[in-house]
Amino acid sequence: MLATVHSAALQGIDAEAVLVEVNTGEAGAPELILVGLPDAAVKESEDRVFSALSNSGFHMPRSRTTINLAPGDIRKEGPLYDLPIALGILRATGQLAADHLADFLIAGELSLSGATRPMRGALATALLARHLGKRGLILPPRAAEEAALVEGVAVYAVRSLDEAYRFLAGECPLAPLPGGLAAQHAAPGSEAESPGDFSEIKGQPTLRRAVEVAVAGAHNLLMIGPPGAGKSMLAKRIPTIMPRPSLAEFLEVLNIHSAAGRTLRDGLPFLARPFRSPHHTISDVGLLGGGVIPGPGEISLAHHGVLFLDELPEFKRSALEVMRQPLEDGHVTISRSAGKVTLPCSFMLVAAMNP
Repeated sequence: MLATVHSAALQGIDAEAVLVEVNTGEAGAPELILVGLPDAAVKESEDRVFSALSNSGFHMPRSRTTINLAPGDIRKEGPLYDLPIALGILRATGQLAADHLADFLIAGELSLSGATRPMRGALATALLARHLGKRGLILPPRAAEEAALVEGVAVYAVRSLDEAYRFLAGECPLAPLPGGLAAQHAAPGSEAESPGDFSEIKGQPTLRRAVEVAVAGAHNLLMIGPPGAGKSMLAKRIPTIMPRPSLAEFLEVLNIHSAAGRTLRDGLPFLARPFRSPHHTISDVGLLGGGVIPGPGEISLAHHGVLFLDELPEFKRSALEVMRQPLEDGHVTISRSAGKVTLPCSFMLVAAMNP
């Protein structure tokens, strides 16, 4: 029997639709075959899914089973296909009777016990579900809290494979999480403490005036002074005098941080400008972005915020050179064998150095 489950693949900071096809009852020795350009984390899902199914009280396929992640020309990365694969197996083996499975976009990692774990790119997945006109989105709780910020799509949080099964089977009704701005009040950790405020700076009238002018005019800034003069302390407080981002701008910021694995629970304040301060030993890829499947670097994580380079002369020349074009264009294009992605990186550059 053939079953299909809709999921997503993270490409840069955007999500693309992926169809998880599960076909059981094939002739041959009982085994599971996974195709569709999966990486090592996806290939390991076989062991996680089988243990999760067994510990949740379900039985595994007793025949040859083929799982295809379509389209086959997009490389699949990460463990977010555990939940859709498990539900696809339940549907293909007749254990799950859910004719409305295609109405949902499903993603999430499974533990061996069957409990769901957080995943990267929840916000991009929610945007994709809304674009595709899906009835809802089924995600692990922490990822669901983040995805609920997107209006226009119902987000359901499931804590385990069994809970997802019972919801789809109609045995356990779930209410969607509150969406939009209301989701912020339901997300623990979204009110992270501020590192400080610009009003706390005493003295340094010339430098304070220079910073205010630079922020007002969206200019970059270089601070030169001896150690202990307060350059880093002042730089950390620059975002507090920048205009508060709109919800659309903050969703852009959160989407980038979500693709990098950081959420509101990890200390990203709600409706606040990001502040990034990489160490001077950072590599070109760490600053610009990249990887086998290109992901955001520090300049993209500072989008709509401040990128602070302390001890500027200690940075590698190559790392500083790669920032020239992104500073002018406000975006960076990264090309790899797995594909090409364009990431936003409109930020205020603040640097500091000793005389």
